[in-house]
Amino acid sequence: MLDRARFLHAAGYSVMLIDFQASGESSGKAITFGYLEAKDAAAALARLKELAPGERVGIIGTSMGGAATLLAEPILDVDAIVLEQVYPTLSQAVNDRLELHAGALGRWFAPLLLSTVRPHLGITLDQMRPIDRIGQIHVPKLLIVGDADQHTRLDESMAMYKMASPPKELWVIHGAKHVDLYRYSGNAYEVRILAFFNTWIRKPQSSMQ
Repeated sequence: MLDRARFLHAAGYSVMLIDFQASGESSGKAITFGYLEAKDAAAALARLKELAPGERVGIIGTSMGGAATLLAEPILDVDAIVLEQVYPTLSQAVNDRLELHAGALGRWFAPLLLSTVRPHLGITLDQMRPIDRIGQIHVPKLLIVGDADQHTRLDESMAMYKMASPPKELWVIHGAKHVDLYRYSGNAYEVRILAFFNTWIRKPQSSMQ
């Protein structure tokens, strides 16, 4: 995320970067695929609003960061959201990853692994469905996906876009897998992100196709 922070800062935006609990330099017992991380996102936003009261705010959430953004309760009070390669449901995310790395054995093992989520993390699979939340969030959204992503497949990303409430945009990056999409697409990423944020944060409008 540092590269994103640099180009956004160069364009005149202030940027806050965070570690989720149990990630980076932050303490915590376990990664929860967006559940507890949603509380971290809410806490970060609350702190940002203290530091910069009255400012318009945008979020870039990649993969689990996007899931945390969508799963936050209450809905995050921001003005624009970029979501990159966000899984629709935790069940699909686990199935995709196990099938990718273990093939048919992974498909067999997925239900067993998913059955451990509640006893180990205290959450249910029904709580881990970003696709059910994206339609409830009515601020402008830009979904960025890779058409070669096997961790969050293109059909899953298209389902997320279909369920998203307007205003919304979709950018499919040809050949991109589940990677750092900024490093993959470079200047094109900067142009697309800045156009989106400049429209909805610097020059808010009433509608977008």
